[in-house]
Amino acid sequence: MALLAGVALGAGVLSGCGVASGDAGIAVPTFAADESGNDGGGAEPIPIALPTDCAQLMDPEQAGALFGQALGSVSVQTVRGVPAPSVNRTERTACTYRAGGQQNAFGAGARNSGPELYHLNIGRYGDTASANRQWQLNTNAERSNAIGSRDITVGTVPGVLIERPDETTLAMVYGVDTLTFVLPVAAPGQSRPAAETLPDLAQRILPALAPTQPPAARPTAAPAAPAGTPEAGAPAPQAGRAAGTPAGTT
Repeated sequence: MALLAGVALGAGVLSGCGVASGDAGIAVPTFAADESGNDGGGAEPIPIALPTDCAQLMDPEQAGALFGQALGSVSVQTVRGVPAPSVNRTERTACTYRAGGQQNAFGAGARNSGPELYHLNIGRYGDTASANRQWQLNTNAERSNAIGSRDITVGTVPGVLIERPDETTLAMVYGVDTLTFVLPVAAPGQSRPAAETLPDLAQRILPALAPTQPPAARPTAAPAAPAGTPEAGAPAPQAGRAAGTPAGTT
């Protein structure tokens, strides 16, 4: 909480992430390997940059269906961040999906005031080493004040699930991108455990990011499609906070 491009989906995914919170019949899209540079025959190449509109990653109608919201009641706000040369971050995009009422004003400053379904921060880095380093820094900081955390994988993509009283966060690293999904406990239509909903969202977002990354850094595998009887993913390397490690940002 899409752009039809990416790489083939593998097998094996975190337990329970094959069912949507709202419409259980919404399948995770598949992406052919030979389409990694195009979104259709004769189409323009996919830009090597983060999408400037979050609806390219997940359409508001799909998000609404996943959370069981009425047709046309979900909107998405896209906020573009600035580079952070000190950590080799080249871009940043924040996506907020909200339910109920669309926007309460028009023109300059119009905002959606409905309750939040989920929030996503994406940071893009100059190379995979920088992305991994920042992901470790972020997760170490996030663990420090959480009520619980554990390492997971979505397909082959490592992540850390961090629980707090009012929200659950899934922090991931994928090629040259770091992603932080935030699911409020009070999200409308959230009928499943966050440990199922967040990986399900990740499976739908990650494949759209792969073809937007530099070819040399492009991930070779995307999250697995849901299976009828999924198995728990293998744990990612522990990212416990080291003494004196400062907090980081996506």
